[in-house]
Amino acid sequence: MMSNSPQKLSRGALIGLVVGSMIGAGIFSLPARFGQATGVLGALIAWTIAGVGMLMLAFVFQRLAQRKPEIDAGIFAYAKDGFGPYLGFIAAFGFWAGTCVGNVSYWITISNTLAVFGGVPTEETGFVLKFLSGFTGPTGEVSLQALIVSSVAVWLFHMLILRGVKEASGLNKIVTIAKILPIFIFILVLIRFFQLDLFTGNFWGAGDNSFSSIMSQVNRTMLITVFVFVGIEGASVYSRYAKNRQDVGVATVLGFIGVLCIMMLVTLLSYGVVAQEQLANMPNPSMMSLLTELVGTWGGILIGIGLIVSVLGAYLSWSLLAAEVLWSAAKYHIVPKRLAIESDKKVPAAALWLTNLTIQGFLILTYFSNDAFVVTQNLTSSLSLIPYFLVAAYAAKLVLINDSSYATEPLGKRSDLIIASIATLYSFAMLLTAGIEKLLLTVLIFLPGSIMYILAKREQKQKWFTRSESIVFGVIVLASVVTVYGIAAGKSTIFNVSAPISSDIEDIDNCFGKVTVLFEDGHYECQATDVPLIENDINTSISVEKP
Repeated sequence: MMSNSPQKLSRGALIGLVVGSMIGAGIFSLPARFGQATGVLGALIAWTIAGVGMLMLAFVFQRLAQRKPEIDAGIFAYAKDGFGPYLGFIAAFGFWAGTCVGNVSYWITISNTLAVFGGVPTEETGFVLKFLSGFTGPTGEVSLQALIVSSVAVWLFHMLILRGVKEASGLNKIVTIAKILPIFIFILVLIRFFQLDLFTGNFWGAGDNSFSSIMSQVNRTMLITVFVFVGIEGASVYSRYAKNRQDVGVATVLGFIGVLCIMMLVTLLSYGVVAQEQLANMPNPSMMSLLTELVGTWGGILIGIGLIVSVLGAYLSWSLLAAEVLWSAAKYHIVPKRLAIESDKKVPAAALWLTNLTIQGFLILTYFSNDAFVVTQNLTSSLSLIPYFLVAAYAAKLVLINDSSYATEPLGKRSDLIIASIATLYSFAMLLTAGIEKLLLTVLIFLPGSIMYILAKREQKQKWFTRSESIVFGVIVLASVVTVYGIAAGKSTIFNVSAPISSDIEDIDNCFGKVTVLFEDGHYECQATDVPLIENDINTSISVEKP
């Protein structure tokens, strides 16, 4: 689909796809997000858990690329082969929907960055800076001008990709290299200003030193780590373009290890330059705020430019990935065949149109949500974990049923089972960590999405569901009804839409002396003065008893 003679990707290009897909918006908010949730010890534990879990998932993709070379459509095709067409659709739709929501988070990140560039407006502030400063609302919601500008940008990228995926991929290579440089400069500056006494002072975090307190802190970081590693399957999605199928697995593992090292350095070194309280209070993108604090305005500008380049590059990568998955799903007959329509330049035009219309819809919804970045970040993680879980379970199933691929290559069967089991348990545990509300909202998204699957089955004049698939669909319907009722009855806080009616400064334990906000329902929450309310973060969303 990339040209009349499909362009073949080298190992280096595949690694670039993995790195480019993973390094996007999330890394630039890591210092404050971790500072709000935990200290050094909790961060070490969190990255260890995420590193082991995601590394096992990377190994799963590597082993599947070797044992199932005939499956060249990536993440959803494994689920379809192992568990039937409907769960294959669930994997494809979950990945695609997560990509759409993740792309929305990129525009929110750019809006936050431009708002920081604009600063706090005064009477002397010029029009341009006033315009930029209004890109983010007071509680983290998307402002009207940000919504308009982001919407225009969505369709500009749409036209760019319609000109040809090959040309867009070439641009992606340049962007991937350009966005790494500011991140490495940030790491070098952190090493230069690193103070051991600050690092040790931030070791235990805001809570006590008990095991339960530390693990509670770790739990609050789990979806953050999932979000920054979404994209690990990038090489697998494009596996049919690889010059050598063996390169797909190698690129996945090498790309993951490199990104893991960068993420850990950005997070842990930040604890050695400022106190955790100051780190937690920094406005997002916190990497930009932290470098400004250390070296002055030029540092913030450097990171801001790097962030915008990084996010635009990641947006391009994910737009390509989303279109590729939907196009491939149509070829596998689990979504309507119209989505396989290509333009005269071999671009999956129909899939791209549906993708960007969905992104536009989610972008409009963020206009009505407090702290839109965190909502989209968590939802992206939840949606992506479902296909990850299904792929890991498929790898385990191959071992347990003694798949024919082990007849010719019996070596590694035990290690494959261990790797697949760890990856499966990790993915399932992360789904539980997301919490019941995020899981229900995730399931709700699958209900209208299933219409595409039903239409595909009607096109083929086949029965919609098998008996087991009917049970899965029934669970989705039931969970969706519960979710809609919860939202309609005001019992769901997933969008953080409660409006604060008053506030005062109150020093609450573990809150670092932030603002105590009184909400309409009579409860109080601890909220930072310059950081939007973030659900479940220990120092920005702690409910306390009303005096």
